[in-house]
Amino acid sequence: TGLAVGMGVGQALLLLLAACAVTPAKDPLLNICMDAKHHKTKPGPEGMLHDQCAPWKDNACCTANTSSEAHKDQSNLYNFNWNHCGLMPPKCKRHFIQDTCLYECSPNLGPWIDQADSSWRRERILHVPLCKEDCEEWWEDCKDYVTCKENWHKGWNWATGTNRCPWGSMCRPFSHVFPRPKDLCEKIWSNSYKYTTEHRGSGRCIQMWFDPAQGNPNVIVAKYYAWKKRSSPTWMENVTPKTNKAVCVLPWPVLVLLPLVLVVLPERAGGCGSHGWGSL
Repeated sequence: TGLAVGMGVGQALLLLLAACAVTPAKDPLLNICMDAKHHKTKPGPEGMLHDQCAPWKDNACCTANTSSEAHKDQSNLYNFNWNHCGLMPPKCKRHFIQDTCLYECSPNLGPWIDQADSSWRRERILHVPLCKEDCEEWWEDCKDYVTCKENWHKGWNWATGTNRCPWGSMCRPFSHVFPRPKDLCEKIWSNSYKYTTEHRGSGRCIQMWFDPAQGNPNVIVAKYYAWKKRSSPTWMENVTPKTNKAVCVLPWPVLVLLPLVLVVLPERAGGCGSHGWGSL
């Protein structure tokens, strides 16, 4: 009968709603890779990542080859030469390697992915909150090295196929080009990073350095900032801080039929003779 069919449809829709309540939709800001030059389309385990990139091997946006290239003085990744003002000391270079590993390998940068205006990548990171220790140790270990530029993203002389100092520029100590740790972390890559006073392990800042045996601390940081971003006025609030579950999106046929079922079922069940359509 019509009543039986209507009730059957209604029960099916209610089951979909119940399933939705316990099955969160995938958050597009979490566990993703940016659309850039060397990134994988989605994160996943890598059998082996080279040296400093190894902490990301269980879930990475980089390949083993990318992780190996990240450790070279002049790699095939971007033809970038760290030694543009003389040999970069190992204690300084290790921070730039770690910076590259974070950028290429981390699946936890989603809340800070932004559109890029470059020909070689569609997306970049912007204002990633870097832990205080990571930024200050980077500056401390590099302050005596020399460079000719404040922003390493652009403005180089690429006439030879690799980056060289622009004509007329002078090589100066890092401590002169970047007087404070904040200057280094924020200016060197066009505000990719943001200096913070948050400490490692706080759950409020991204760590370049971490012990993989203790788990990846950046997972919870990304979740916090994803929730914070979605709670802002410019986003629909579809993540709650307690459960971090996204609102489930129902298929459009269900959304179309649901109001009809909600109107028709009570009328059928009530046996009032009305079809629920008023004067029509």
